[in-house]
Amino acid sequence: MKAVAGKYFIQTVSHALDLIDQFQVGNAELGITDLSQRMNLTKNAVFRIVATLEEKKYIKKNNSTGKYTLGIKPMELGQVATRLIDYVDYARPFLIDLKQQSHETCYFSIIKDGYTYFLDGVESDLTVRVKKQVGSSRPLYCTAAGRAQLAFMYPQKQLDLLLRSEKIGFTSRTITDLSVLQSELKNVAQLGYAIDNQEYDSGVMEIAAPVFDSHGTIIGALSILGPEMRLVGTRMKDELIPLLCQSASRLSNILGFSRTENKNDRNQSSYKKQREC
Repeated sequence: MKAVAGKYFIQTVSHALDLIDQFQVGNAELGITDLSQRMNLTKNAVFRIVATLEEKKYIKKNNSTGKYTLGIKPMELGQVATRLIDYVDYARPFLIDLKQQSHETCYFSIIKDGYTYFLDGVESDLTVRVKKQVGSSRPLYCTAAGRAQLAFMYPQKQLDLLLRSEKIGFTSRTITDLSVLQSELKNVAQLGYAIDNQEYDSGVMEIAAPVFDSHGTIIGALSILGPEMRLVGTRMKDELIPLLCQSASRLSNILGFSRTENKNDRNQSSYKKQREC
């Protein structure tokens, strides 16, 4: 097996990955000379690798010092891998607890390929219930889980996702106007939760609250789905929204999110709203 691997081994790729590894120490900032000495490579060889990785956003240059740090791409890849591998295990107990207390169908969703994606769920034990297939996707703009995630993104990423999707009117209540959607997302960011009042499915309501990781980055949403006849009115306001917000806040805490440590004002506001709901 080693012989086969050796046959296809590409040394330049190996050097590039080794160079990225040099930045694993927290807040590491390294120059061409530092990297050359650490990797036992010529400065010219290191410079070519650095230029390629910088172009691909794996590292970035601090123009003040002339040195380099990790770029955005490793963080994006790490977030995707962590979401798909670990978050189901963390979210599952909260889904079970939500379902037991609300008796409605509950889901944990992430954004995948421009849609909100049901990563895991627990179905209601009531005869009349809402059921969505785990692994299925729905639009971001007209679902509570989608809006709960969009509302806490950086504005440019939020806009990119909104512009990427075709705005279809699934029901008479679906909001398809971009400016109205953006206003709604600002409202979600203020409240700390989102509501889909029969915008995707007639007769079905959904409420969702955002979940953050240790960096204060939005990584998903917890949601409760049920028939409009059971979710509408004082039950939603007095029972379900507080229950959902508290669950999302606790899950964020388990994932390492801290209001005092987080430097993102948008996410600090959301944490506060989760606590107050």
